[in-house]
Formats: sequence, C-alpha cells, structure tokens
Amino acid sequence: MKDLILALTVFVACAVEAVEALTIVLAAGLTREWRSTLQGMSAALVVLAIVVAALGPALTLVPLGALRLVVGALLAVFGLQWLRKAILRATGFKALHDETTAYLREVAAAEKAARESRRGVRDWYAFTLSFKGVLLEGLEVVFIVITFGTNQGSVGLAVIGAAAAVLVIAGVGIAARAPLARVPENAMKFAVGVMLTSFGIFWGAGGAGVNWPGHDAALLGVIPAIAGISLGYVALLRRRPAPAGEPRPVLVPSQDRPEGVSR
Repeated sequence: MKDLILALTVFVACAVEAVEALTIVLAAGLTREWRSTLQGMSAALVVLAIVVAALGPALTLVPLGALRLVVGALLAVFGLQWLRKAILRATGFKALHDETTAYLREVAAAEKAARESRRGVRDWYAFTLSFKGVLLEGLEVVFIVITFGTNQGSVGLAVIGAAAAVLVIAGVGIAARAPLARVPENAMKFAVGVMLTSFGIFWGAGGAGVNWPGHDAALLGVIPAIAGISLGYVALLRRRPAPAGEPRPVLVPSQDRPEGVSR
C-alpha cells in the first residue's frame, strides 16, 4: 500500500510538471525549429542527470532522522503552496491555469524573437526557451523523486513513477502536437498538494521524534485528514462572494467543460 501511494503521488506530481514543460517545448519546436529545441531539451536533461548523480549519493550520507526532518519540512511547504493555489482556483479567488493560453503566449513571444545563431546552435532563442522550460520543471521532478525515493527507501520506484509520467505526457503531447488543455490540472494539483503536505507532515514529525501509531500505516489517516481539511476550506470559501468578474469554477473532469472555458 505504501509503495502504491508513493508511485501514484510521484506519477501525478511529475505529470503536472511534464505538461508545463511540454507546452514550452511544443511552442518552441512548432514555432521556431525542432533541431535547436531538441538540443535545448537534451542539454537540460544532461544538467538534470548531473544534479541527480550529485544529490542522490550525498543524501544517503545524511542520517535518516535529520533527512526526514529537513525534507519533510520542505515538502510540507512545497505541498501547501500547491494546495493553497488549488483551493483558491477551485473557489474562484484565483484564475484557473489555462495551458492553451500559456501555449499561445509562448508562441507569440517566439514568433517575435529574432533568429540568432550561437555556439553551434542555429536558433538560440528556441534552444534557450526549451532549455529553461525543461530545466525548471525538471528540477521539481528531481526534487520529488529524490525526496520521496530516499525517505521511503524506494528510489527505483520513484524513478519509475516519474519516468512513466513523462513518457505518457510526452507521448500524448507529441501525438496531438498541442498542449494538453483538457488535462484537469487544478484537480491534479489539488490531489498532489494533499499528498505532498501529508508526506511532509508525516516525515517531518517522524524526523522530530514522533512515533506514528502503525508506522507507515498512519499515512492512511493523515492523507484523508489533510484532504478533509482542504475540502472544508473549499466549501467555506465558496460561501464567500467571488472577486468581481470571476466565475465560480468547480473541480470537475476537463471533458465536462465547454470549449474555451479557462482552467
């Protein structure tokens, strides 16, 4: 059960990051040129591999208790940020993220940029756009994989979950040659926020010396508790007036939304 929760959390969290990275890569490749775009993506992947190779072994030298305390605190903060934004978006107090709009914005910027060749790269703008997009989103994937894998002693399982997410999103995106605008991203971020916060509390408290009843099985109580509190905030905020001009979106599958409705 623990391994299943770990794999699903890593998969969904990395899928969200993969969607955002794919949006940038597609905008660069379809608008500029694919060769420079793929070079930028490849360079970012090399940097990420170096980061993993450097951080992975280093973390194994840190005592498990101290590692869980520090990583748990960071993970809780990271998860609460996702959860806060998801709650605000679900209740109309923050605009829903729209991958199509983000894609069109990147395309517009790419079309205006001048073509310039540098350091053997034919289109430096496409290279840097792809490199920065993949690197920034990839660093979050690396953080999730290393923290979850190291703390649970299942780095391999975390890597499999992340790799599966990236391959699935990349495959669907390449086949569609468009941003995954129908992915229910806010619902995914809400779920991931709950999971990251729950693991952060669980590991952080364990690193501080708390003995959880049932050990890892305590997660089956922590996760529903965080989810219940979060949904309670959603219900509470929905009773308050929404900002002027903002609709009241709901957490429903994207296929239920009419075309053109922002996420």
